[in-house]
Amino acid sequence: ELQRIAMEESRLGIPLLFGRDVIHGFKTIFPIPLGQAASWDPGLIERAASVAAQEAAAAGINWTFAPMIDITRDPRWGRIAESLGEDPYLCGVLGAAMVRGFQGEHLSETGSIAACAKHFAGYGAVEGGLDYNTANIPENELRNVYLRPFKAELDAGVATFMSSFSDLNGVPAAGNQFLMQQVLRDEWNFQGFVVSDWDAIRELTVHGFTPDDREAAGAAANAGIDMEMASTLYRDHLPRLIADGRIAESAIDDMVYRILQLKFRLGLFDQPYTDPGHLPRPLNAEHLQLARESAVRSCVLLKNDNDMLPLSREALSSIAVIGPLADDGYEQLGTWVFDGESHHSHTCLQAIHELAGGDLEVRWAQGMQNSRCRDPDGYHEAVEIARASDAVVMIMGEESILSGEAHCRADIGLPGNQEQLIRDVAATGRPVILVVMAGRPLTLANGSDEVAAILYAWHPGTLGGPAIADVLFGNASPSGKLPVTFPRVVGQIPIYYARKNTGRPPSWESITHIDSIDGRAAQTSLGMSAFHLDAGFTPQYPFGYGLSYTRF
Repeated sequence: ELQRIAMEESRLGIPLLFGRDVIHGFKTIFPIPLGQAASWDPGLIERAASVAAQEAAAAGINWTFAPMIDITRDPRWGRIAESLGEDPYLCGVLGAAMVRGFQGEHLSETGSIAACAKHFAGYGAVEGGLDYNTANIPENELRNVYLRPFKAELDAGVATFMSSFSDLNGVPAAGNQFLMQQVLRDEWNFQGFVVSDWDAIRELTVHGFTPDDREAAGAAANAGIDMEMASTLYRDHLPRLIADGRIAESAIDDMVYRILQLKFRLGLFDQPYTDPGHLPRPLNAEHLQLARESAVRSCVLLKNDNDMLPLSREALSSIAVIGPLADDGYEQLGTWVFDGESHHSHTCLQAIHELAGGDLEVRWAQGMQNSRCRDPDGYHEAVEIARASDAVVMIMGEESILSGEAHCRADIGLPGNQEQLIRDVAATGRPVILVVMAGRPLTLANGSDEVAAILYAWHPGTLGGPAIADVLFGNASPSGKLPVTFPRVVGQIPIYYARKNTGRPPSWESITHIDSIDGRAAQTSLGMSAFHLDAGFTPQYPFGYGLSYTRF
């Protein structure tokens, strides 16, 4: 109806863009992007983005604010869930696959939507892993790490860019001429348009970069922000800024031209309306099968002592399923899901029941009300069903609200009293398989010794339950590899595989643990290299790590 009004009742009859956060699916929800990155499979990611585009296009959406290709090496940052990992090359390849999936061969094709490379640039380097914070990045690191994925998406034909909320080296991205003009336009010759992030132009004044809204509008326009998202500073102040000679009318013409150009490329002037009948039905069997495959491929097997996995239905007579995320179709969808619906989800408990059939008894206890719970009331039931069973599967981790934008954590261990519940269940002597659903790498050192196996499932999406059950029971072999480093403790952050050697790199021969230091040890007796006395120099699990059910 809005499109009809624009076409038939407005003065110029110019069609509208409808932008939406279609981040990891529309109705069919795929694993969070960080989980998809664990597949290391550009083809799979391209297919998932294509499904998301088709389902969104059927609802009239023609522009998505994805992919997010911010490099981050700080899992405290909530938006790491939307990222494609810590490595600029991997991120660039997978992000380009997403662009191809969203946009298809031609933007004018039915089911294609415009992609948006975000957030330009340096947002993932915010200090302390705190959202919207300052980012200070030397130009060497900026160009070799943080800008590389954006250039890869530009080379893949991405239609639009989005500026970051954060500042970069003291200049907010929404007013940063170095980023928008020198790099993006002059050096890279980007011909598409740049949109601000939500209310980011008005926030130039909150940053202290401009004194008021009028100056903020002028700074953003002169920096090269073509479209303002959410706020109305351009509408309110650009006419006067042009009249006063602060902004050239030709610059406004260029901004308008770039936006109109995308509308022509999308074919909106020829066909402004969407006929859902020309597109596949959302949540159809093919889309759900791809969601299941994506979830399987995103799972990373971190630990498997004594080949505890896969579980054998023939060798077991009963299994206990415990945890606040075992039967929660909403939480498994993950962060930044606006159109997915939990009643379409298939949970782990449901899937384990189905795979168990009549020969394997499945006992179930929630154990905790939610992932943050500190109330031990549910522990007794969980411990009792564990003691009565041959094996235990614990589905733990983070609720979806604990990751994503503005959901940063200073302590990234398992929240609430999860570690205590794991210890109490493990004390029964039954083998425990820990399945973790989370939007970030968690520090698992405190609980990992208590369990026989750890399967990291991220937030796996609509068909996460059957996918996890397939891996647990050996219908699929885990193949995911970590796209990001897992620290042992928060104090190791930032820790990532591509760190420089420094002049004194650590080695096992050159380090001493804090508990092994002799009294009154000489100052130079502990090994003069780069390591933490209390955490060493290695992560809990390195970038690229992931076990399988076979050996190479």
